[in-house]
Amino acid sequence: MIDPFGREISYLRVSVTDRCDFRCVYCMSEDMTFLPKTELLTLEELDRLCSTFVGMGVRKLRITGGEPLVRRDIMWLFRRLGRHLDGGQLEELTVTTNGSQLSRFAQELYDCGVRRVNVSLDTLNADKFKAITRWGRFDQVMEGLQAAKKAGLQVKLNTVALKGVNDDELHHLVRWCGDEGFDLTFIEVMPMGDLGTENRLDQYWPLSMVRAELGKEWTLDESSHRTGGPARYWTVRETGQKLGFITPLTHNFCESCNRVRITCTGMLYMCLGQDDSANLREPLRRTDDDTALQAVIEEAISRKPKGHDFIIDRDSDNVSVARHMSVTGG
Repeated sequence: MIDPFGREISYLRVSVTDRCDFRCVYCMSEDMTFLPKTELLTLEELDRLCSTFVGMGVRKLRITGGEPLVRRDIMWLFRRLGRHLDGGQLEELTVTTNGSQLSRFAQELYDCGVRRVNVSLDTLNADKFKAITRWGRFDQVMEGLQAAKKAGLQVKLNTVALKGVNDDELHHLVRWCGDEGFDLTFIEVMPMGDLGTENRLDQYWPLSMVRAELGKEWTLDESSHRTGGPARYWTVRETGQKLGFITPLTHNFCESCNRVRITCTGMLYMCLGQDDSANLREPLRRTDDDTALQAVIEEAISRKPKGHDFIIDRDSDNVSVARHMSVTGG
């Protein structure tokens, strides 16, 4: 699949649920209204949809949410998708999680062929963790991380840089990840969805400032390492671990975008930061013949934009895209 700008689409992110057991302040309002379960694609439909994309050239598949591991019987889907790894059509099957369910599922994920997990964790302070996630349990996530490590999963922490919240923990996070053998990626907060009383401009902390602060204590050597996602990596010389930066606002990474995203209702978004979409649920349910589904996918890829429209400033309402991140799947 080649988009209008010559980019090969080889990476699919699939949200299996919009629900989550956390209510992180930069992602959701505390009083969220979730989709009726009847609107969600079944696990069988998700398997068929993902398999169609694999047949069309997708080589990396990431399962997301919400929190994907809270979806009932989700391991059935991982086991099904693992067959594409065995057959060599799929190079990598991964998951992004908040870590709350990893102590239950880490070993089974490994057995299904998952070798790498991204865990969203913005602080190592239990009180801050409670404030950021509202509903999360810090000890549960720590247990999950150790379970992932024991199972042989490579762990990368995704940390949203939040001004006035975790800006005093940068060095501690790098040091702790080095001790644990985890990689770490910092992410700029993105203007998606109404957060209620929270203001993203107050949260926004440019990663140029983060990197400058880290340079005071750590030696960052530029790395050619790539995972297929938008992060650009450095190696922390003192720990040997990788350090990534995802900068949708200060340094647009759209020129190399190889990704599309599917929501748990079957909407295909060609860009995280724009609203154009294609309904895949309709052809998926209309016929068992994948020809119609493939045609809708190909037409949608032909509309993939050059870049996103994210912006955060005092003159905007700081919501570039109305849907919440949990709906699109990150």
